[in-house]
Amino acid sequence: MNELAQKNRSYRRFDETRPITMAQLRQWTSNACYSASAMNAQPLRYILAADLPTNQQIFPLLKWAGYIRDWDGPEAGERPTAYVVVLHDTEVKVKPEFVWCDMGLACQNVLLSAIEEGYGGCIVASVNRDELRAKLAIDSRYEPLVVVALGAPVEDVRIVDIPSDGSIKYYRDDAGTHYVPKRSMDEFILAAHG
Repeated sequence: MNELAQKNRSYRRFDETRPITMAQLRQWTSNACYSASAMNAQPLRYILAADLPTNQQIFPLLKWAGYIRDWDGPEAGERPTAYVVVLHDTEVKVKPEFVWCDMGLACQNVLLSAIEEGYGGCIVASVNRDELRAKLAIDSRYEPLVVVALGAPVEDVRIVDIPSDGSIKYYRDDAGTHYVPKRSMDEFILAAHG
């Protein structure tokens, strides 16, 4: 589990010659369906995409890596080969904060499943939801939350200590290596009894 958690980075560049099958995508999403759900309400629904025409509709509706201002996202050949669109079924009445908690758990299960098979992904919350709804003919009952972009990663993502200026912004060097500053365990754990 430690190895999977450490490999589970936000990957944004992929090898498009390594597709993800619908069978893989269904299996990974089934693991999302097994995740915990507040009040066991299970308000999430999913749209799966692993074909080029649908992927080409979804891709331009996503904004990539907000901290990297001079990058518009993956180039052709580096784009995701599958997506999981995560939706809230608004007919399932539950507090909004519960929906977001469920979404985080479900997305993490999808990503860990992908990592285990040598793939990876990124939860994209900056989505043109209105256009996504129109392009995928999503019924008004379902509210788009995030899109999990998936593929075979081709980028080197490294965890580094937070610099002395305290910046948490991820960045890339000239070689394209992606660095993600993380706080130390001593900052996360406020107390440890026993």
